[in-house]
Amino acid sequence: MWFKNLKIYSLTQSLDINPEDLHDQLSQAAFRPCGNQDIASMGWTSPLKQGASLVQAADGRILLCLKKQERILPGAVVAAELEERVEKIERDTGAPVGKKAKQELKQEITHQLLPKAFTRDSYTFGFISAKDNLVVVDASADGKAEVFLAHLRKTMGSLPVVPLCRRSLSPDLTNWLKGEAMPTGFSLLEEAELKSPNEDGAIIRCKNQPLDAEEIQLHLQSGKLVQKIALEWDERMTALLQEDLTVKRVKFSDVLREQNEDIPKDQQLARLDADFCLMSAEVVKLVEVLDQAFGLAEQN
Repeated sequence: MWFKNLKIYSLTQSLDINPEDLHDQLSQAAFRPCGNQDIASMGWTSPLKQGASLVQAADGRILLCLKKQERILPGAVVAAELEERVEKIERDTGAPVGKKAKQELKQEITHQLLPKAFTRDSYTFGFISAKDNLVVVDASADGKAEVFLAHLRKTMGSLPVVPLCRRSLSPDLTNWLKGEAMPTGFSLLEEAELKSPNEDGAIIRCKNQPLDAEEIQLHLQSGKLVQKIALEWDERMTALLQEDLTVKRVKFSDVLREQNEDIPKDQQLARLDADFCLMSAEVVKLVEVLDQAFGLAEQN
């Protein structure tokens, strides 16, 4: 329930979403397990493991979960079986097996082994906050987030979103590291990645290193720009902020996470609902602060 990464998107048009109607739409694209010959299957599932609904709505925000199931059929297994069969055929016929015949044999082997292959499940969570014109996906890479958005767009028929940040924040983050005043509530931790804008693209990564140290400042003086920087925000969370506004390794404070500890353990659904409400509210607040800090509303 507590997101670990944030890919942040802005709705370019107002979106009027009714949770019940959205559930009906998602039901048409609900997750179904892989069939015997399916390499992968993808669809919507309940964001609450014990829940039946495909949406979880709280305080105007809607939580969704995209489930992907893949059959694990290692290439090495197929290659070994192929080699064994080719050797047998050549031994029995006394003639070499051609390239086309090998390809057909490989497809036959894959067809036979797929039903026996193990499956692996993965989940991508995201939430829509129409009142804040935001869609946030718990993903650290563009590819995973785009798959989520594409599936949601296909399911809903339309999803007018763009990345909230459409420019590099490197100059801003670099100025923070040089000592420029940071937005209220933010403080630097001891991790950063710097990259040279020159053709060599030299990269410096530091961890457990005070960022005001002389050697770090020398790298800045040589022209390197900050690509990633570790921050603490308002004693409520820590994270690694990238120059494209991707927020990675989000860790919410214990004080925040313990606010719903009074909910009885036998009311797990109520606890998950309360956690989502709390977590999503904090994420929206963070996005608002970052939006103001970097002037993202002024982008062309």
